[in-house]
Amino acid sequence: MCQHQPPCPPANALDHDAARLVSFHPEQGWGLLCNGVVLFDDTGELLPDGRSVPAQRWSYAQAA
Repeated sequence: MCQHQPPCPPANALDHDAARLVSFHPEQGWGLLCNGVVLFDDTGELLPDGRSVPAQRWSYAQAA
């Protein structure tokens, strides 16, 4: 999918969120990365193979 040089990480890589944003719809709360991953405002993700990554909910106690 990616035509960038150097290529963006594939959807199955640990750093897949580092891929470039190719479509952004803030009014709907999502964006599409060039590797096919859909990112949501709540930090959830939808991978190209249909799997979902749940939103990461952090509390101030966990961050400390």
